[in-house]
Amino acid sequence: MPPLSAGNTRQTIAIGQVQQIVLGARRAGRDVDALLQRAGIPPELLGSPLSRVSQAQYAALIFELRHSLRDELWGLCSRPLPLGSFEAACRQAVGCRTLGEALRAGLRHYRLLLADFTPRLHVHDGVASMALAPRLPVDERLSYAMRCFAFLGYGLVCWLVARRLPLLAVDLPRTEADRTGDAPQLFQAPPHYGLRAGWRFEARWLALPIVQTPESLAGFLAQAPASLLLKYRDDSSLAERIRRLLRRHLGGPMPSLEDVGAQLAMTPQTLRRRLREEGAGFRAIRDDLLRDAAIDYLTHPGLTLPEIAGQLGFSEASTFHRAFKSWTGLAPGAYRQERLG
Repeated sequence: MPPLSAGNTRQTIAIGQVQQIVLGARRAGRDVDALLQRAGIPPELLGSPLSRVSQAQYAALIFELRHSLRDELWGLCSRPLPLGSFEAACRQAVGCRTLGEALRAGLRHYRLLLADFTPRLHVHDGVASMALAPRLPVDERLSYAMRCFAFLGYGLVCWLVARRLPLLAVDLPRTEADRTGDAPQLFQAPPHYGLRAGWRFEARWLALPIVQTPESLAGFLAQAPASLLLKYRDDSSLAERIRRLLRRHLGGPMPSLEDVGAQLAMTPQTLRRRLREEGAGFRAIRDDLLRDAAIDYLTHPGLTLPEIAGQLGFSEASTFHRAFKSWTGLAPGAYRQERLG
């Protein structure tokens, strides 16, 4: 069996995100199970709180919801966000000179279309903030709509300037999906939970030039929003560096925290402290990598469970079985059956 490639260990997405994004479709009376199946997501996974789906599955679900509901916020708000709204905002943005101009133009565009929350750019004491203020009582659907608008808006901004915009903090309305703890990884910034949504950054970044063009926009739109899901993660973070290092050892003995510290020229104490500052932990990084790799391998019916266990460095299939169940809430055989049908 070939070694696991880097492309097969992409971060997966918590099932809580799936449960939240279909809330609008449920309210609209759509057949949610059918939408999930068309996206390659077994409906049974929604009953397993620890389950994960791939980026491709989540992007496919966004596509299905968008076209079923004719709504770019998937039925989560009181009125649909018309198809073509995102493209129109992008076309305005690529015609701007700076990030500040593009943000102001894009948010002005959406203020004309959105009834449930108001997006604005504020600048004060050297800090710029893209803030979403709710106009209606914040329920679970509106919370998730604002959260997604903030995240996809951040992805668009990063694409416009062709770099990750460093954030100082992220404001998010609390949702059931927060139990998964994905927000710090998605935004690479500490989340603050309340009623509003948005993100804050140093105001000097507003002067960054827009480097994208109408020509590059065509390819971007063909892949969005899938291209935004995790494209601009901070690959320089210590947690990501450790994940890449551990990935090279899949299929064999995993380095210990002490081994990794030696390779990074850090004492174990410094490594633990630096990871705590990022909201991460060594064991969680290792387990997340193994979980994501296992989920990928389980989609290949030609691989037996003992083969997968061996490829992931487990000496016995039973040990892999227990570990996978602790990560996802399902035994690997049951997960595979639900995934492949």
